[in-house]
Amino acid sequence: ETFDGHDYLELAAEKGAAAVLTHNLNKTLPQGVHTIVTGNTLKALQELAAWYLRSLPIPIIAVIGSTGKTTTKDLLSLVLSKKYQVLRTEENFNNEIGLPMTLFQLEPHHEIGVLEMGMSGFGEIKRLTAIAPPREVVFTNIGVSHMEKLGSRDNIWKAKSEVLGYLHDGCTVFLNDDNDILRREGKRMIDISTPYKVVRYGTGDEVDYRAENIQLLGETGITYDLEAEGRTWSISLKVPGRHNVLNSLAAIAAGRAFGVELADIQKALTLYTGADMRLDIFSVPSLEDVKVIDDAYNASPDSVQAALRILEDMKEGSRKIAILGDMLELGEYTKEAHRLIGKWVADYGINILITIGKAGIWTAESALKSGMNPKAVIHRNSNSEIIYWLKENLWHGDRVLVKGSRGMKMEEIVSHLRQERDSN
Repeated sequence: ETFDGHDYLELAAEKGAAAVLTHNLNKTLPQGVHTIVTGNTLKALQELAAWYLRSLPIPIIAVIGSTGKTTTKDLLSLVLSKKYQVLRTEENFNNEIGLPMTLFQLEPHHEIGVLEMGMSGFGEIKRLTAIAPPREVVFTNIGVSHMEKLGSRDNIWKAKSEVLGYLHDGCTVFLNDDNDILRREGKRMIDISTPYKVVRYGTGDEVDYRAENIQLLGETGITYDLEAEGRTWSISLKVPGRHNVLNSLAAIAAGRAFGVELADIQKALTLYTGADMRLDIFSVPSLEDVKVIDDAYNASPDSVQAALRILEDMKEGSRKIAILGDMLELGEYTKEAHRLIGKWVADYGINILITIGKAGIWTAESALKSGMNPKAVIHRNSNSEIIYWLKENLWHGDRVLVKGSRGMKMEEIVSHLRQERDSN
């Protein structure tokens, strides 16, 4: 939508491309390179990827959900790597271009694939699963991301569950039972005796993989007891956030389905240290007692709540500051969602709230109505104004969360904090 790949044909040839796939013969084509002409380059890319996977067949695990896909994919890849050579989605290349590009990284030594599948509307998951039909599907949750296009959480489930049409005997679906829609759908699947197996994970009593005695250790991580297969296992994670209990349970359940020993799973989970711009905690240079939670990659109500609870759990430090940008693509739910965030900010004992964006005004108003001190609720019109505020007001011992949708470019604030020098 932004770039025309035909503009980079010469560069691709210089970097060793053996052939180019094109639908536009009016463009200048590089000399000495094979040219394949097609009416639709995207469809051709996808068909090539599907063919390539069939030529080197490996079992595919699809990771699908409103939030938690990347973390769950990374955790599961670590777990499976204890027994297999794993092909996995890099970063979050989970769409109709990114998934085929991931499959082109497949090599003969790979034994299993863990692929994120993302979507923003109907038909997208169906197209992705046609390219890479999965043997297992992990559903992390059903939230409100893409509400603007789909209109309801039930429609979001319908769009994500398009994958189920590709499952058969021998396949398995893993469902987060702590999510209301997935709990409902899990019970329905069991009642109608689907051809695929249903495995549930969560903190409730009726699940197959259950976490209990959860201990939140602030920024240093989490521990909990895993109840599964008639035994109890101690699980430790080096990343914060109670939502990561569920992400790790998904990885455990799917890993066990492929025969990874629980003792190896325990070790693998301790290796995960997080991803860039996703709850990445760092110290401000020359102000080492100031900690920043960089969660600027994206934002939805569920992920904002998870980040706020991590900030709440960071017991040490003088002040807890939440810098929140707008959550986009929520449609008619936008106002309600941002007001809910404001209530959470007040309920979780956040000391200072700084908002940016048109919808952020609703977050600020809600925080005030929920009892926050008016002097502690600040709205700014640009990231540069927030950076100026931080230069003037950041204190030793502060704990700072930075989060917002990608379109809000919250990484600009994070970049400043990573370079900030002590002037206080």
